[in-house]
Amino acid sequence: QVQLVESGGGLVQAGASLRLSCAASGGTFTTYALAWFRQAAGKDREFVARINRMSDTTSHADSVKGRFTISRDNAKNTVDLQMNSLKTEDTAVYYCAAGRGWSSRVLDYAYWGQGTQVTVSS
Repeated sequence: QVQLVESGGGLVQAGASLRLSCAASGGTFTTYALAWFRQAAGKDREFVARINRMSDTTSHADSVKGRFTISRDNAKNTVDLQMNSLKTEDTAVYYCAAGRGWSSRVLDYAYWGQGTQVTVSS
């Protein structure tokens, strides 16, 4: 069983940067692929970025490509999301997730954090 706790959300202006972090405990961290998802009010949860177990492969949604970067530190059991050039449409609750496979689908991730709110004002 993996427990995930996100931090780093907040209120920022458009164009600013923010770094989210997710700390994992329990389980064996390196056996999981990790991902960030987000859910805006009234919308479905959507994929943002993912990283494989050894950190040598990443994938980002088209909507954040070139602005967001996912990374992980297997020594510290953390996964981060660096968000640059934030837009108002990035406003959402951001969740980190852990899963065994390599997927961008919500249902393929067994473990989830509680989420952290990111609000981008114009």
